Amino acid sequence: MLKLVSIVIRVNDLAAQAEFWKAALDYVERDPVQDDWIILAPRDAETPCIALDAQHSERVLPPRIHLDIYAEDQGAEVQRLTTLGAREVHWDRRPDDADYIIMEDPEGNRFCIVDRPDWAGWEA
Repeated sequence: MLKLVSIVIRVNDLAAQAEFWKAALDYVERDPVQDDWIILAPRDAETPCIALDAQHSERVLPPRIHLDIYAEDQGAEVQRLTTLGAREVHWDRRPDDADYIIMEDPEGNRFCIVDRPDWAGWEA
């Protein structure tokens, strides 16, 4: 049996990106920080960890993979993440009735904030 435990994101500024993702997701450092690697874990949930790997990587658009992050209050979360340094990404092909907002972290790694106010997983 397999279990998804960690999603690895390549970053240039490990310390800054760690601070962003800890604040964005309310994650904590799982293990002692290394010079080029950190694993951030959920404080109190059964969701995957985020591992940050300080390895330069060319940015490709559109990205081949991105995170979908569910939000109870999408508007409030988009505003909070913008305050932390994230940016909203406008895409001409986004449907008018889309339940997601495309964003990118301070280094341009993309993720979506998905409007899920009644998602049953909040109770898990």
